[in-house]
Amino acid sequence: MTPELSLPIQTAWLIPLYGFIGMLVSLPWACGWFRRDAHRPAAYLNILLTLLAFAHGSLILQEVYQSGPVDLAFPWLSVADLELNISFSLSLTNLVALELITGLSLLSQVYSLGYMDKEWALARFFALLGFFEGAMSGVVLSDSLFQSYFLLEMLTLSTYLLVGFWYAQPLVVTAARDAFLTKRVGDVLLLMGVVALCSYSGVMGFNDLYAWAAQDTLSPLAATLLGLGLVAGPTGKCAQFPMHLWLDEAMEGPNPASILRNSVVVTCGAIVLLKVMPILQLSPIAIGVMLVIGSISAIGGSLVALAQVDIKRTLSYSTTAHMGLVFIAIALQIPVLALLLLFTHAVSKALLSMSIGGVIASTNCQDITELGGLGSRMPATTTAFLVGGAGLVGFLPLGGFLALAQSIELLSVRSVPFMAVFLLTNALTAMGLVRVFRHVFMGNSLIKSRRAAEVNWQMAFPMVALTVIVLITPLLLVRLESLDGLLAFPLWAAALVVGSGLLGLLAGAVLPLSKAWSRSLNPVLRWWQDLLSYDFYTERFYRLTIVNVVAGFSRLASWFDRNVVDGLLNGVARFSLASADSLKLSVSGQSQSYVLTVLLAIVLFLTAVSWFLT
Repeated sequence: MTPELSLPIQTAWLIPLYGFIGMLVSLPWACGWFRRDAHRPAAYLNILLTLLAFAHGSLILQEVYQSGPVDLAFPWLSVADLELNISFSLSLTNLVALELITGLSLLSQVYSLGYMDKEWALARFFALLGFFEGAMSGVVLSDSLFQSYFLLEMLTLSTYLLVGFWYAQPLVVTAARDAFLTKRVGDVLLLMGVVALCSYSGVMGFNDLYAWAAQDTLSPLAATLLGLGLVAGPTGKCAQFPMHLWLDEAMEGPNPASILRNSVVVTCGAIVLLKVMPILQLSPIAIGVMLVIGSISAIGGSLVALAQVDIKRTLSYSTTAHMGLVFIAIALQIPVLALLLLFTHAVSKALLSMSIGGVIASTNCQDITELGGLGSRMPATTTAFLVGGAGLVGFLPLGGFLALAQSIELLSVRSVPFMAVFLLTNALTAMGLVRVFRHVFMGNSLIKSRRAAEVNWQMAFPMVALTVIVLITPLLLVRLESLDGLLAFPLWAAALVVGSGLLGLLAGAVLPLSKAWSRSLNPVLRWWQDLLSYDFYTERFYRLTIVNVVAGFSRLASWFDRNVVDGLLNGVARFSLASADSLKLSVSGQSQSYVLTVLLAIVLFLTAVSWFLT
């Protein structure tokens, strides 16, 4: 660290700590030490610290935008040949991602004041949000693979704690456990890749790893296994097939946490994948696996979202679909396109999550088949849903349109089949959002929506602010130097994007809507409906295969422990007791008999020893 660096840059290491400090200052209220005080002071302190993190990041972003990126490294541990540093990379990409995280976290925390207004554990919730934010901020700024893995583990833990926030409900506990275990599979595979990579290269910093990867000294098998391990972690974090079920389970948690989970948590996984992209280029098989995963997740997630009746799950599967597009962009080595998709998706999906959170808070219902007619009763929420949906599917002139138009142009040169995947995903997403809009905001008011009212100002303010941000996203994007050619796409690419969105919109407008009490009598249509609503029976397949195999091994291990290990020990104990019972019958009260018994025992013992020795 040089003296020429400004104070905001020298103290950049504080930015992840703001969230962790917010967690610590909330503990007195969360633990009940201040029983006479309400929990709102903890919420206000967390909001203030998040605002400081956002302002601090803004100052650094302005300097880096003018003078270029800066790397910071602080020695932490040095043992033999191993040197561990706490390092940060203050690049334009990382800082934009940081501002996205802290900005959306700030809005979601203000939103939480209204949504969680009557929650008795408000301080605990804000403490977990602070932990959540600190881990995400550290991930995007990290310049070390080991440090990134450690922070991703913290992100997994915070997800588990937030999903299981209402731990008194058995369904919530089960969902938190399943989400945690699903992400742990990816984390363990990522750890194997991190350990293998560090052993091969001997370094942990990303720049050092890039220099090592340029030498290409690995065998094809080692490069493939290493690449698959590095892909597995972000696959779980981005809710990609086959580790996508955790995001659906995570919808059991409070909606303000779902806002961040659907928008920026998955972004963190993609950022890590972008950072290891030069290493993944060593393995064509790993790149191919990413393309397959991204395509299946994009199309499959969009189809499954069409059959969901839970309003939060429709968005979770849509998130899986859009992260699939990001995986395709990364695998095709188009990082600018991946970042563009991440940013536009994050702001639009956060706005959609806020709008459906308002619906849930007002109606206490998540089943879209039991809602209707909310458009006139909740105008601000309806507008937020419309703007967020338009930004997500790429309607002119919003940021999603710019991202998709650039995607179509670039993919027409790189790979035409994946261009079709992008267009199909966009059409299916538009179709699903129109279906949800018709169910929830149009039609006649049903029982659970007749008394619905607009949300309070704490929830309305973040929605309005984020609506404005989504509308001005194109202006923000064109100011970035790396995106100078953002508006230089051909007319045919724009026509394809708009056409796919309009096709999905028309399909969603004419799609027959089914209510909770109705189901198709056509067996073929009912089979497809069940197939999509149960996510292609993925969870059932896992239970019949992996879960049953693990349960079978567990029962076998339990039987072996109970009957063999414990049986052997219990057998020795029973033999000792039986011997004692037999010996007690020889008690006669005559000392000469005891002496004779001892002598015989000694003779037998010495005879046995001498026989073994000879």
